[in-house]
Amino acid sequence: MPELTTAEFNRIRDYIKANYGISLSDEKKTLVYSRLRSTLTEMGFTSFSDYFDHLIKDRSGESIVRFVDKITTNHTFFMREADHFDYLRDVVLPYISETYKSQRDFRLWCCASSSGEEPVTLQILAQEHFKKTGDKWDTQILATDISTNVLDKAVYGHYASEGVASLPKQWQTDYFRRADAQFHETLPIIRQNIIYRKFNLMDPMPFNKKFQVIFCRNVMIYFDGVVREQVVNKLYDVTEPGGYLFIGHSESLNNTNTAYKYVKPAVYRKIE
Repeated sequence: MPELTTAEFNRIRDYIKANYGISLSDEKKTLVYSRLRSTLTEMGFTSFSDYFDHLIKDRSGESIVRFVDKITTNHTFFMREADHFDYLRDVVLPYISETYKSQRDFRLWCCASSSGEEPVTLQILAQEHFKKTGDKWDTQILATDISTNVLDKAVYGHYASEGVASLPKQWQTDYFRRADAQFHETLPIIRQNIIYRKFNLMDPMPFNKKFQVIFCRNVMIYFDGVVREQVVNKLYDVTEPGGYLFIGHSESLNNTNTAYKYVKPAVYRKIE
């Protein structure tokens, strides 16, 4: 098995930083090696340089998709950082249903959907809230990720039953059904109201309408200060006045030049 030289690691690191904004420290060299070595073996390459040259030249895009899936980290579970969901339920959704009651149009973007646990939870909260209003709302939300692999899992909508068991009993009954001995699947009311798309936060924002809520949690820990500021300000531009940004509890905008205003830990608001 070929070694990953420092020069080869730097080529990979520079490419990831330039195209996806992800900063890889020197300590990540072993991680990159462990994640890519099986790909080299399967594809018959004898060096990481040959593999990287192929990656750049492959016009089909298939090699890049596989590369991104290998490099990116996707860790999620239902109700992760649960106080955010409580705040959305208790404060943000009542604000939206009052402010936008004439449009009845709920617009939420989950920027790092991973395998779907987060957007599924967000859609359940929307269903639970807006059915109480007595009005028919458009609750369709957007969920994006740069990994094709996890997006495929999210679209499939099957989750380990032990993970679903952590949700409230009523949610388990109203929004899931048993698929087999080990998995539950989301019901159509959830699947049909989540739009999954591949999207790179480094790309221009292609949206016609602004979002009332953006969940971009546990993403910016992979960015350096410059990229973080660029991404946050792009998110700000596509946030409705009065709208909210949720980031991960391990993240902060303290040293970021942004017009978002601090609300509470890991929650910010666009106030104009």
